[in-house]
Amino acid sequence: MSFKVPRGTQDILPEQTPKWQKVESILRDLSRVYRYKEIRTPMFEQTELFQRGVGDTTDIVQKEMYTFEDRGGRSLTLRPEGTASAVRSYVEHKMFGIPDQPVKLSYIGPMFRYERQQAGRYRQFVQFGVEAIGSADPAIDAEVISLAMDVYHSVGLKDLQLHINSLGDKETRDAHRSALINHFKPSIGEFCSDCQNRLEKNPLRILDCKVDHEHPLMESAPKLTDYLTEFSSAYFDKVKEYLDVLGIEYVVDPNLVRGLDYYNHTAFEIMSTASGFGAITTLCGGGRYNGLVQDIGGPDVPGIGFALSIERLLLALEAEGIELEVEDSLDIYVVAIGDEAKLKSVELLSSFRAKGISADMDYVDRKMKAQMKSADRLGAKYVIVIGESELEEAAVNIKHMQTGNQEKVQFVDLVNFLLEHK
Repeated sequence: MSFKVPRGTQDILPEQTPKWQKVESILRDLSRVYRYKEIRTPMFEQTELFQRGVGDTTDIVQKEMYTFEDRGGRSLTLRPEGTASAVRSYVEHKMFGIPDQPVKLSYIGPMFRYERQQAGRYRQFVQFGVEAIGSADPAIDAEVISLAMDVYHSVGLKDLQLHINSLGDKETRDAHRSALINHFKPSIGEFCSDCQNRLEKNPLRILDCKVDHEHPLMESAPKLTDYLTEFSSAYFDKVKEYLDVLGIEYVVDPNLVRGLDYYNHTAFEIMSTASGFGAITTLCGGGRYNGLVQDIGGPDVPGIGFALSIERLLLALEAEGIELEVEDSLDIYVVAIGDEAKLKSVELLSSFRAKGISADMDYVDRKMKAQMKSADRLGAKYVIVIGESELEEAAVNIKHMQTGNQEKVQFVDLVNFLLEHK
């Protein structure tokens, strides 16, 4: 019987992981610069957390969650996104009592959604996200958007477009909701069953439908921005003012609603405009979620955040033909001839590694020629060959593989030589 990775998942092989590590390093460096501190939450939570936090009318909750019952009869769900878990932790650990608000969090980890596999989208995927909880200042909205844009600029991406919208406050959404129901109700029978179910529960989700997105009523649907209250409109104007100060270009997109129920006021997405990227161009999405902390059992504390898929970031790099510079060098390869030489090689490797020098040797007893070929394939900067004469002299000729130059060095001086020529 043969086994394969489960459908919708992938193995990230050793030749691919340096790219991932490079991206993760950039993400962590940016988080440090912006002062978003890493939080690590469980990969599964109580199912009700996502039903309440993400919204029971969303595709995620209705169709995509991996939910199971544990041996104690509790309903648990593999996390489909990171915000609900971060907010749950914020409430549980009373972070709202920390003197310096907002609390700024970041995370990197696997998420799980049962959806159709397509380019850059998997059922297990790695998500990076940030949350700023405890501030209703439009400036923090601009900061979060700036951090998201900086992620893509830091890896060299250029074909990007930022879309922003305001989802308004409760008064805005209630007025818009009534307008949407009146707009779609006469012809709702022409829409998919999901849209029909959403009409009364959450008509805003109809605008996010992937099945009926080309229906004529979609284009003529009431725009949420036409129903913004004076406060919501002023708030959105202030966010745009801060983005202008930061020199961040954007497109105001009235149809941008995001796929999660907790969003209000600022919502945004970053798209790839690279040719050949694919039909689904969204790289990153986020927005403000005032009210979510209270829904999860905490005080009435505002928040904003975003999340992005590392898989789709790597796909965008590929679409733009960008190769990340990754560190995967081998400082020295030790060729051993004979058992005594092998003992010495093991001792030397240990001394090299103790000083941060990457080192390797042969472990399948190949001939000298085969070992030299291996050193070349591995990209070793230096090679030494240890045989009987080298053991007697306690010295080796160290060869620079690129130039072919050789220099005789005592065993006891090898570490210092390599540190000086790293």
